[in-house]
Amino acid sequence: MRRIRRFPGLIAHPGGCGRVGRWVSFRAHTWCDAGRVRRVDVRGTVRAMSSRVARPLALSTLAAGAAVALAASPAGAHTGASAGGLGNGVLHPITGPDHLLAMVAVGVVAIVAFEGRRRWLAPAAFVGAMALGGVAGMAGATFPGVELLIVASVIALGIAIAGAVEVGSRAGTVVLALLAVAGFAHGFAHGAEAPSAASPALYVAGFLVATVSLHLAGVGLGALVRDRAAARTAIGAATAAAGALLLLG
Repeated sequence: MRRIRRFPGLIAHPGGCGRVGRWVSFRAHTWCDAGRVRRVDVRGTVRAMSSRVARPLALSTLAAGAAVALAASPAGAHTGASAGGLGNGVLHPITGPDHLLAMVAVGVVAIVAFEGRRRWLAPAAFVGAMALGGVAGMAGATFPGVELLIVASVIALGIAIAGAVEVGSRAGTVVLALLAVAGFAHGFAHGAEAPSAASPALYVAGFLVATVSLHLAGVGLGALVRDRAAARTAIGAATAAAGALLLLG
């Protein structure tokens, strides 16, 4: 073993500095990096780590509170309500708690459950099926239990987030199919209102743009909490609980 030279404020260690990433002295707060001794502010490191943990937890707490508040508030009407043009189409998914929760959750699930480029398949399956559902709704088709299916999708997505469900190629196909069914139901609820709109085409475009935006917000949220179990579990549990409240309401 070779000894390293003493530096001001550092304690030499007989273990030397031969390997990258070896602690030379915990008491002196030094770090052995590629043969060089560097001083490390341990308290600053702890503060930085605390900050990295605290921010997602704070975000998850706010998201949880928002989810429950949305669920407790009166939901925006779906089938049978009047709708306007582009602005009304954008507002409909945002002001409907069930839609808002589900669409953000789809983005989070895309990050938690899938890897690489496959992550974009989840939002794509949802949005594509939503467009078809919107057409079916505008055509006057019937969809018994559509509202129940919408709320059930919120609960299922919340459970998937909380459980950090990861899917392979085969399971991923099943998940994508379920997301497509949920997207169709959400789109049907939107489309059922479109015939009374001043501009049905603009209305449909509006709720599709809003949906994509909410998916992207969910993707960002998922990237923040994917590797932080406490934050991810809190968001998933809050989403599922909000869905349960909507079901009871």
